[in-house]
Amino acid sequence: MCDKSHVLLGLSLKQLEEWVVSQGQPSFRGRQLHDWLYKKGIKELEDITVLPKSWRKLLENEGITVGRLREVRRLIAKDATTKLLLETIDGENIETVGIPTKRRLTVCVSSQIGCPMACTFCATGVGGIQRSLGAHEIIDQVLSVREAMDRRPSHVVFMGMGEPLLNIDSVLAAISCLNNEMGISQRRITLSTVGVPDTLPDLAERALNHLGRVQFTLAVSLHAPSQKLREEIIPTAHAYPIDKLLEDCRHYLDLTGRRISFEYILLGDINDHPLQARELAGIVGGFQSHVNLIAYNPIEGIAFERPSMKRIEAFRSILEDEGISVTLRPSRGLDQNAACGQLRRHHASSRLLNKT
Repeated sequence: MCDKSHVLLGLSLKQLEEWVVSQGQPSFRGRQLHDWLYKKGIKELEDITVLPKSWRKLLENEGITVGRLREVRRLIAKDATTKLLLETIDGENIETVGIPTKRRLTVCVSSQIGCPMACTFCATGVGGIQRSLGAHEIIDQVLSVREAMDRRPSHVVFMGMGEPLLNIDSVLAAISCLNNEMGISQRRITLSTVGVPDTLPDLAERALNHLGRVQFTLAVSLHAPSQKLREEIIPTAHAYPIDKLLEDCRHYLDLTGRRISFEYILLGDINDHPLQARELAGIVGGFQSHVNLIAYNPIEGIAFERPSMKRIEAFRSILEDEGISVTLRPSRGLDQNAACGQLRRHHASSRLLNKT
């Protein structure tokens, strides 16, 4: 049935069929709605011309909506990376990014408006947290990128604004919809987390309850090989000792059989020393894992620097020599400030200036 906010986006085929029957309509109307929501990406009920006009009008009068967001701004980088700023029904702004290659289109989605984790290198954390997103607001980001780039997304990564584990029910509902209603394999979906105490141990169970099976990739944003340095980079990490975090990662691996991916942003002269590479190898080695190295994407007003390519390659080489599976993620959209939170931050600043 339709949810509390009377939003249709995010409902499964079965839910739509049950809902239309409850509205006095034949069940095939549910299949029509499903087609127009997920294949055609319709934004307004009035545009679903296969539905009776009188019923569309009745639904609108009852406050039933598709649940789509409004595109506020679009930036396209030289490498075709496309960042969208979207406006929610309550006037907040969220970011999503389409990252294309020849063979794939990855959509980086946000799970919250702002973020409470306060990572010192991230533009999103500067403004704090406003609220979590509903499943339909997460799904809309994928649809919006599909429309903007006129291409079907193949992968989705929860690496945008927010901490997914603090909005896990909506995130898992969105993953279910992306998988079952839009045909994006769980194996092509990645959930990234800084780490929230007491959430990883039961994540596998909750995912099983929502999804039936756990096949998405869990990516843990480590960013430091020691607790002391990690707390300097991620102040909220004081509540989650790195040893406990790694223990929970091993437990998650045991339950799901899915290897853990560790994200490590290289910050110039902060966490990119050869000794730190060896320390990192020491803590992530010994169980099924993979390290994704990410060179810092500079952000105006935040005092971190991008390491030299020589430094980056040296760090990677040490990990490889230590037997660690490692990938250096290519930087995308640098000419359009594609790092998380920058577009929303600039838009908010512009609105403030326009008011003064």
